[in-house]
Amino acid sequence: MSFITDQNLQAAVLTMYRQGVARKAIARQLHLDVKTVRAIVRADCVRGPAGRSNRISVDGVLLERLYRDCNGYVERMHEILTEEHDVDIGYSTLTRLVRAHGLGAAPRKRACHVPDVPGEEMQHDTSVHMVRIGGVKHKLISSGIYLRYSKMRYVRFYRRFNRFVMKCFLDEALRHWGHCARTCIIDNTNLAILIGSGQRASMNPEMAAFAANYGFTWKAHEIGHANRKAGTERNFYTVETNFLPGRTFGTLEDLNAQAIEWATERFAQRPQAKTKLIPVALFETEKSVLLKLSGYIDAPYLPFTRRVDEYGYCSFDGNFYWVPESVSSKNVTVLQYSHHLRIMDGTREAARYEIAADGVKNQMIVPPGHEAAPRGVPKNRKLGCEQEEKRLREMGDTVGIYLDMAKAHENGAKQCPAFIRGLYALSRQIGPSLFLMAVKRALDYRVFDRAALGRIAHQIIKTDVDAAFPINDTPQEYRSRSAYLEGQFSRENDIDYSQLAEGTV
Repeated sequence: MSFITDQNLQAAVLTMYRQGVARKAIARQLHLDVKTVRAIVRADCVRGPAGRSNRISVDGVLLERLYRDCNGYVERMHEILTEEHDVDIGYSTLTRLVRAHGLGAAPRKRACHVPDVPGEEMQHDTSVHMVRIGGVKHKLISSGIYLRYSKMRYVRFYRRFNRFVMKCFLDEALRHWGHCARTCIIDNTNLAILIGSGQRASMNPEMAAFAANYGFTWKAHEIGHANRKAGTERNFYTVETNFLPGRTFGTLEDLNAQAIEWATERFAQRPQAKTKLIPVALFETEKSVLLKLSGYIDAPYLPFTRRVDEYGYCSFDGNFYWVPESVSSKNVTVLQYSHHLRIMDGTREAARYEIAADGVKNQMIVPPGHEAAPRGVPKNRKLGCEQEEKRLREMGDTVGIYLDMAKAHENGAKQCPAFIRGLYALSRQIGPSLFLMAVKRALDYRVFDRAALGRIAHQIIKTDVDAAFPINDTPQEYRSRSAYLEGQFSRENDIDYSQLAEGTV
């Protein structure tokens, strides 16, 4: 009877059998094996579970003493029990007894339900998403904040996320609502926590001062208790399943504009699944107990020192921003905010610019109505040759064929853009007709060198000049004059080379 221990089930089998129900019918109705029903009927009584005759029991006091003496090493406890106390016990049985007596492990605490108190709590977290922007997938970080009572949320995507970005996001979200809760639940991120975790966490002084400006405090949940901020965790799942699918994004700015509109307008007016409550309506009710933001809170910023070049620009994040001529100092302070920059001349604001869009680099940014002054060209700047090549090809098919062969891999010219620009400069120097003749001859001899092409043009000029102005030999009557003979540097060569070759001279 060890295969069935439910006494109520045994009693039901016996009762049905005594009422005349067949054994197979009993097995079918009670979902039992026929052999089990036969064994119960054969026993004709309700039996309890059979006890173990070889059950091993170890005194709890002895276990506690050994656990303390062995510093919690159960393997050493097993050796002492078997060798010194003659207790024949398996290692797995000993570990079960240690767990049963609660040795070595803190008692597990059951999860508790924290009630939704208006104005008391908001939750913040980040998550990684793969988002397709302009047809290309990008790895982005979404930051979300969630008011627990009213279920209002705010979402923005970033390429990188650090402490400054975290402060900018919270400032933007809280300014959008105009209110904040008294406690912000976060995970154990080092962006806000200096040391420790959970209730023992010590917040970073910078982040503690930031929170004090708005009136709330940070609170980190215990490690492994991510459900403590389940609202914002669920928010990221909703972003993956409801916001990103079926939408197209051209730029990162377009993505954030749609995300904010979805979170603050569309989703905020959608009834919740269980309660059917609308977040916007709950938020209007919760406003009276939320902390209202003060008007004097300054937005977070980062200061940078930048040098003004001779063209009147200072560089920041890969772009160049124009500095007014009224700034006499060579160095300025650039204050980076969430969406704009302030260029400071001491304590005076000299200029203010919107931060360049995502992916915009090497641009000169000036105020509206101001013409950008040309900057110096770097020595290693890569110059193109599109316009020069276009004008050369317009000179004829011969030049086009020559350029195609020069750009070919097997006999291509070194530094092809520089070669094409040199050809265009040569065409401007010697004229179109002579240039075409030089290119045709260079094409016949497969010459793809700028200097050689110049020598070919020089040879053509020399040949034409010699043909136009021939130099005749000196007449014999002048050769016999005494003045001609006196001007010779050496006597005339009178050697007969034919005799020299025969060896007769």
